[in-house]
Amino acid sequence: MKQQDLSGKVAAITGGASGIGLACAEALVEAGARVFLVDRSREGLDAACARLGERASPIVVDLLDPASVSGMLPQILDAAGQLDIFHANAGSYVGGPVLEGDPDAWDRMLNLNVNAAFRSIQAVLPHMAERRTGDVIVTSSVAGMVPVVWEPVYTASKFAIQAFVHTVRRQMIPHGVRIGAVCPGPVVTALIADWPAAKLEEAKANGSLMEAEEVADAVMFMLTRPRHVVIRDLVILPHSTDL
Repeated sequence: MKQQDLSGKVAAITGGASGIGLACAEALVEAGARVFLVDRSREGLDAACARLGERASPIVVDLLDPASVSGMLPQILDAAGQLDIFHANAGSYVGGPVLEGDPDAWDRMLNLNVNAAFRSIQAVLPHMAERRTGDVIVTSSVAGMVPVVWEPVYTASKFAIQAFVHTVRRQMIPHGVRIGAVCPGPVVTALIADWPAAKLEEAKANGSLMEAEEVADAVMFMLTRPRHVVIRDLVILPHSTDL
């Protein structure tokens, strides 16, 4: 079966300056794609692009600012003329008991994990539909498949992502655009920085955390399938997890 060749493709990744986004950007650059790293941190973007080389370009976007999101695609098209792959990866994490929760923190997380993801994806779909080709990958979570008791609001945000992916994927079939979600378990990124220290150390000790590069391998598998095949959901877990 012939895989899709990614050389010469143009990709954009939100949250691309670090973690899973940066690992995916590195994999795409190695595959011959031109990659736009989208993030709000100019300093982080410049450092990431310096590491990745000339096929990586920074775009500063505040995903919580509608005007900033609206300006994302025009910048990409001005520089590269097209967009073949969009990875809606940016997100944040809030866990813990609801009884002790901070609703303001929930709002910030929900705005980034849900609203910003929906808005940024919608911003690129008309271009892909017009060209009748394209791939959208969304960083979801195993928490979007299995309710995780210690992170109820985060879990709710990923269930929303899953519902969006499953329905919009079907809407975009006639337009030649594939949409799928990569659903990792716990990954060693800044996203879990607010885990309780004891929980984090236990997870590291028992092998129940993955590296961002392992998620990037899964994303590359999704993107390189022949055009008539779509990976709707790809769950990737540490083997030691009981999820």
